[in-house]
Parts: sequence; structure tokens; C-alpha cells
Amino acid sequence: MTIEKLIKQTESKTLEFKRDLSSPKKLMTTLVAFANTAGGRVIIGVEDKTRKPVGVTDPLAEEEKLCNLISDMISPRLVPNIELTTVAGKTLLIAEVFLSSSRPHYLTAEGPEKGVYVRLGSSNRQADRELVGELRRSAEGIAFDELPMAELSVEDLDLSEARRIFEGRRKLTDREMLTLKLLRQEQGKLVPTKGAMLLFGKERIFHFADAWVQCGRFIGTGKSKIFDHIEIEEPLPKAVESIMLFLKKHAMRGADISGIKRKDVWSIPLNILREAVINALVHADYSQRGAPVRIAFFDDRIEIENPGILLPGMTFEDMKQGVSKIRNPVIARVFRELELIEQWGSGVRRIFDEATELNLPAPEIVEIGMRVRFIVRLAETIKPDLRPESRPGSRPESRPESRLESRLESNLAARVIMHLSAHEEGKAGLAKMLGHKTVSGELKLQLKKLVEMALVEFTIPEKPNSRLQKYRLTGKGKTLIKKAGAEK
Repeated sequence: MTIEKLIKQTESKTLEFKRDLSSPKKLMTTLVAFANTAGGRVIIGVEDKTRKPVGVTDPLAEEEKLCNLISDMISPRLVPNIELTTVAGKTLLIAEVFLSSSRPHYLTAEGPEKGVYVRLGSSNRQADRELVGELRRSAEGIAFDELPMAELSVEDLDLSEARRIFEGRRKLTDREMLTLKLLRQEQGKLVPTKGAMLLFGKERIFHFADAWVQCGRFIGTGKSKIFDHIEIEEPLPKAVESIMLFLKKHAMRGADISGIKRKDVWSIPLNILREAVINALVHADYSQRGAPVRIAFFDDRIEIENPGILLPGMTFEDMKQGVSKIRNPVIARVFRELELIEQWGSGVRRIFDEATELNLPAPEIVEIGMRVRFIVRLAETIKPDLRPESRPGSRPESRPESRLESRLESNLAARVIMHLSAHEEGKAGLAKMLGHKTVSGELKLQLKKLVEMALVEFTIPEKPNSRLQKYRLTGKGKTLIKKAGAEK
């Protein structure tokens, strides 16, 4: 693309404009983010908003200054391609950075812990510890889900469930599981990989707190009113069908007569959604903490969101063209063996092709925070059936528990809050009241989050690990319940 065309573009994941070098830290942050993410160009001497070329006053001096700033402010050493060019009689300075094999780069003054940045859309975002680890692994060609969990053993895998899933396709002997990288030899014994635990771990949620799926059907186009909600903790391959069943439950089905053959027609594009769901499960960054894979069904669209930004070197345009980089090769291989994935890199391209065939708006892919969101627009607005007999339980907008669920984004957390509003209780007692056989990893996670939010507190705070420990609502938690109960 010519420089004339470039300066007419909007700022993006790989392009930024600067009038001059008067804000060196912002400029260096962008160069660091480009080097860590997918490369990019900074064009200096252009008005940010108008894209009008204003040029640099002393091109050679500015070029030397830029080189010195990069050398002094960025570590490890970064050597971008810097050139001068002329547009409309104005001299511009262009710094082009490529995805670096020495990543993660960082601002020297802030250090390797706090000075690492990545590019999200047209802005820069400070990387947390997990993302710094992901950048380092990707540069070294190491996949997170291939790493061994040396403290565990084969007994920590639900092999009976894994063999049921593979039945008729492959016998899961130790040798086969080594081939699939579900197991690794570590210090003379077989241990599961992170991918194996994510797929078939007995205590998956304990080890990976966000390796589950949250599905919600909302009323309208926002998240203020929730109609139905489930939390899926099944093995990832089985989660695909559970998610699709939830989406079908809230879709409409009609009849289309084509010649003499009758076929059912769904009001949502099932093939597109299935591909997007599989893509989210396979490409989620399970090293990240904070939220699970989320499926949100609104009246006008369905959003599928997974933790983790695009892999370094990848852009949304690459994805649309069928370019593929596998974040989780162990999970992807198992999905391929189970024929959930047909061909590497073809899923996203098929999504866009099918949307065109169905005359649907092109799906949108955006990076929100440290997450990727896939937005599928529906051909027609679908209103949930609000009749009392059609609701999953009583009217959610009239129940405090459902309003709590909407606020806390967890049905389990809402139920815990409601139970604790009656009396203090320990983990085992809460599990029993919730109808659980054991204290699940998800219950532990939600209790931890509620404590961190200051909605729940320990009854024996000085001895957090006491066998007599119980939980109770704080004043803040009681206020939250009162507000939920007062709303109409």
C-alpha cells in the first residue's frame, strides 16, 4: 500500500499516526506493543485526527532522535525499519516494527514486569503476568497446553469419560495418549499435560478456575435483564453440544417447503455458531484468570467470547483469509480426532462464507480487554417467550436471585448469596444446600470471588484454613440483597 493510501486509513492494530516526537513515552509504548503483537507502522508528521501531512521540521535530526529514544527506552534491543518519505511536499518519518522473536519487549524504565504492552485494536494495553508468560512461550515455540503437570498423575484424569468420548474412534492406551500429548514422561513417570487436564481432568476447575462455559439468554439487547442461564462444567468436547442445545432452546424452528422435501429451519445460523463456539473453546487462553468462555444470546445477536487476545503475529484479516495459528495444539488435536474440527484454519473462513450465503451481516471479531469476542448478528429480532409457563423457573425479573445472578454474572454465586442470607455456613454445608455431592472447584472459586468483592467474609478471619471456618454476608452483601429485592 502506498504512503498516500496509508495516511487515509484509520488507526488500527498495525497502524498509528503521530504529529511529532513530543510524547516519546506514548510513541515507545506503541512500538513495544507492535513488536509484541503483530508488528505495525508509526507514521510521524501526520495530524492524528485530520490525517493531514504536516511533516517533521528537521528530518535527519528527528530520525537520529527517534533511533536514540528507541535505544534508550526499549528492552531487549529493538531495531525497527526507519525511513523518510515525502507526501504533498512534506517529509514524514516512518518507523516500521515487525513481530519480534525477542518478545516480550518492554519499556526499560518500567521493567519486564510492568513495562510490557500489547496492541488491542487501535490502543495499547499493559500486559499482566499471564500474558507476559504467553508472549514468552509463543516466542520460544512452547504451547501452554503441552506443558506437563508434574505434581499430578494419570489417576487425576477421568479416563472412563475420555474413553467414552473416543469410543469407536481410538483406544486411549498410554501409548496413544502420549501420541496425543495428553501424557508426558516426566522424571520417570507418566504425568498429564495441562491440555489433558483441561479436556478430561477430574478436578479441572480446581486447577483451571476459568475452564468452564457461562451461557445466558438476555431480554433485549443489553445485559440488564437475564432470562435464562446455565454454567457448563463438562469436558470441553461435550461442552460443544451442551452450548448448542442452550442456543437451540432459545431459538425458533419453522418449516421450509422445498419441492416435496420438508426441512426444519432454525431462526439462528447453527453452523456459524457451532464453528464460533468450537473456535472459542480451542483458542481460549486458559492461562488467563478472570472469566470463562461466555455465550450471550440477545434479541438481535449472539456473542461468543473467550479469554486471550489473538496470538502474536495474527490479525483479524489473517483469520478471515484462513490463516491459522493454534494456541492449544493438544486441545485442537483432540477436537480434530473427534471430527469437531474439519480442517486447520478453515473454520473462520467458512463462517464468513456462510454468512454471505445466508445474506447475514458479516460477523464481527473484536478484542475487548484481554478477550476476543465473536459477534453474530441475527437476520431477524428474536424475542424470548415471556409467558410464565414458558420461563425457565419463575419470572427472573421478579426474583432477587436472578437479579443477583445478572449482577454477579454467576448463577452459583447468586445462590450462595441467597443461602448465606439465611445463616452462616461452611463450604461442605453450602455444597449440600446447593445439591452438590462434593465441594466443587467452581464453588471454591465463587466463594473466593465473593470474599474479594467484600460481599462475604470469614467467621474466623484469623484462621482462614480452620476446619470450623464458615462464611457469612458482610454489610455490603446484605445491602446488595436488599437492593435486588426492592427492584421491580
